[in-house]
Amino acid sequence: MDFQKKVLIAGTGKSGIHAGKLLLEKGAEVVFYDDKKDLDVEALLKKFPEGSPVRIVLGNLNEAFLSGIDFMVISPGIPVDSAIANTVRDAGVPILSEIELAYQAGAGHLAAITGTNGKTTTTSLVGEIFAAYTPNHFTVGNIGIPYTESALQMNADSYTVAEVSSFQLETIVDFKPHVSAILNVTPDHLNRHYTMENYASVKLDICRNQSPEDYLILNYDDEITKAMAEDKRVQAKVVFFSRLHSLNEGICLAGDTVVIRESGKEIKVADTKDFILPGGHNVENYMAGIAVAYYMGIPLDIITEVVKKFKGVEHRIEFVRERNGVVYYNDSKATNPDAAVKGIQAMSRKTVLIGGGLDKKVPFDAWIDAFDGKVKKLILLGETAKEIADTAAKHGFTDVLFVKTLEEAVAEAAKIADSGEAVLLSPACASWDMFESYEQRGDLFKEYVNKLGA
Repeated sequence: MDFQKKVLIAGTGKSGIHAGKLLLEKGAEVVFYDDKKDLDVEALLKKFPEGSPVRIVLGNLNEAFLSGIDFMVISPGIPVDSAIANTVRDAGVPILSEIELAYQAGAGHLAAITGTNGKTTTTSLVGEIFAAYTPNHFTVGNIGIPYTESALQMNADSYTVAEVSSFQLETIVDFKPHVSAILNVTPDHLNRHYTMENYASVKLDICRNQSPEDYLILNYDDEITKAMAEDKRVQAKVVFFSRLHSLNEGICLAGDTVVIRESGKEIKVADTKDFILPGGHNVENYMAGIAVAYYMGIPLDIITEVVKKFKGVEHRIEFVRERNGVVYYNDSKATNPDAAVKGIQAMSRKTVLIGGGLDKKVPFDAWIDAFDGKVKKLILLGETAKEIADTAAKHGFTDVLFVKTLEEAVAEAAKIADSGEAVLLSPACASWDMFESYEQRGDLFKEYVNKLGA
């Protein structure tokens, strides 16, 4: 790819900044666009070396300006049917995702992981396996480290695992992992993709450019991902993993042992009793991570060793503290109902549950059903609070408390929970109605919990 172009970057967040830095290193002229007319231009320019060929355009773009642009890199937070995307597309300017740009600039062995839930846990596991195998490794993408931040450090011997979202996959062109994985597909981001069919189709684009020499890891227990194996876009070799079924070929359980079955052989990897992370959903994450690492060529002894030590990721059913016999867990990464189902299912105590957030136009019924007598009180805040309470009432759960802030939610939860019980932040919603990110929401939760005193 010829990088010595004039490139428009839509979005001035973390991924946009690092895309700009990569392009500047490659000799491009960079123009940032943001629709916020009050953006602090000076602060943005200070993120780049003095004298860098960087311009910033705020407000509206016109077709005359776009005639000089070679291509645009779009932030994953900007919908592909937004006004800016439509204007750029109508002007005949190609639109690339940040991960496509990084792929074009990077090198080495690439694995990519997507799915509605479990992406970050599985990507982190694979990243730790790569780290145990070689110092020349990178864990990037939706996990919080922009792919473009590391791309120029990669070489032919690098091992990279990327967590990729449906938003990032919408505008790939040549992006081609050697091993890709789709963990599951459940309702999420329907405010962006509109239908489950569209959402699933974008997820499957992760394997669009793969060939028969590559691998696609799919969840046999998820009906949507299971059916993907028959899609005409799939050219890679499909490998299933299953927690619930015994497979002749693929990754499954033999009793309590995770095994890889291929070509009539059975390879033992690890016993589930040795897994640190709780819950059936995490068994699936372990299986997917094992599959990705194995087909990336990592020796089995390294995979087994790392799997037994893996402690998971921040903000996913993360233990915060025990206070007066009450255990506090941060599950801020549960940004949709299905993820929140996994959170409540992992609780072995009566639980005061904190939920609510940005409305993503997905139903909460399955989440409420998963309470199954465990939830002592449901504390709600954010944009979806009333909708969740109404759904809960339809299912016969009415023990609900509304609060205005997360700090208030923590204080009320501490009053309600008795010794031997738990407090769980598992919002079932995105964070952007009140917070910058689910990480900020989780960090504040931990801060408020730790301020409660002895």
